[in-house]
Amino acid sequence: MRIATPIEAAELVRSRDTLALPLGPGQPPAFLEALGKRESFEDLTVFSALLVGLYELFTRPGVRLLSGFFGPVERGLAAAGHDVHFVPADFRRFTAIADQMKPRVMATTVAPADENGRYSLSLHAGATVRALKDCGRDPDRILIAEVNPKLPRTLGLPPEHPHWLTEDEIEVLIESERDVFALPDVEPSDIERAIAANVRRFVPDGATLQAGIGGIPDAVVGLLAHGDGGDYGIHSEMFTTGLMRLHQAGKVSNRKGIFDGVSITTFALGTTELYEWLDGQEAVRFLPVEAVNTPTVIARNRSFVSINGALSVDLYGQVAADMLAGKQYSGIGGHEDFVAGASFSEHGRSLVCLPAIADSADGPHSRIAGRFPADTTVTTPRHQVDTIITEYGVAELRGMTVEERREALIAIAHPDFREELRRG
Repeated sequence: MRIATPIEAAELVRSRDTLALPLGPGQPPAFLEALGKRESFEDLTVFSALLVGLYELFTRPGVRLLSGFFGPVERGLAAAGHDVHFVPADFRRFTAIADQMKPRVMATTVAPADENGRYSLSLHAGATVRALKDCGRDPDRILIAEVNPKLPRTLGLPPEHPHWLTEDEIEVLIESERDVFALPDVEPSDIERAIAANVRRFVPDGATLQAGIGGIPDAVVGLLAHGDGGDYGIHSEMFTTGLMRLHQAGKVSNRKGIFDGVSITTFALGTTELYEWLDGQEAVRFLPVEAVNTPTVIARNRSFVSINGALSVDLYGQVAADMLAGKQYSGIGGHEDFVAGASFSEHGRSLVCLPAIADSADGPHSRIAGRFPADTTVTTPRHQVDTIITEYGVAELRGMTVEERREALIAIAHPDFREELRRG
């Protein structure tokens, strides 16, 4: 392992090359900024997901970004005409894509080494733990690690799931003290609180929880943290500030039936307070995505309750959660995995939550749709779906006929659109 400046590390990337980066919080900002100072490339292909910084690199001629999950940065780059493309794949399949691509260069963030010389992968395990280690052991490839003392040292579950890189695996180490990307702590809206109140009755004491990003999951977890229940477990693709507060409220026992005693996640995004709390936190463990998102693993948890969002749901119960009317909003992630896995957990429930209407340039429209607009893709098929929740109520679709589903979904649409939905 040798220490290099970001510019020196960026010079190791050839003009015609392949580079892979982890999702979101695993991306190394100083390295990417330095790489973006190069004005052009012959053919640089980058595979990543959910960029958390706007880097000049992805505006340069000759640079092609393949993203498995769009966020605001990817949407903006694509809208501006840059060479950015969505790769349809759920989060677990990112591992196979990385194996197939076998990038010559990989780069990641790490926390400072512990007393054993191990560099924690900090806020991200995801789909790249094995790929990073494979890259680091291959003499024909380059593994670049950006170490930052502001990143928390987080833990895996060794020996099966180590959550670190060693000096022998890292070829180049960049030192950085950049502020870590953080999400603001935003108060849920009245609509989000109303949806959370409808969700609350589906979360019994002792439930194992998966809660993603956004106001609705935050509102649900807030109700649980301040309510009378408890004895919860956490098995969640993403670990959030709200889940930290559930721990702090003494509501988490993690008597789940699998990975007992610890909360399980594959990446974390939240406030700076969350990152400080995660530093050395033995109650939370970061595992590769295949150990977290596989439906058969999810189903082994006690009374699993998954809480996911959606862009729109049609009257068959099909869920569009990542692409609508030709626009890629996000990605597939773990949506279908958690919907399916929760349904096979004993006493488990899968809850897809969304506000009843959305505003657009043409005025408000119903998110409970008679039919999806053209160029909309289904993220989760109707046969996987259990329960849909809006601020107007609950549609428990599991076991319903096609006709019963239609009526149940119309009943939780915004009142202004119900008659239109009935007319078809």
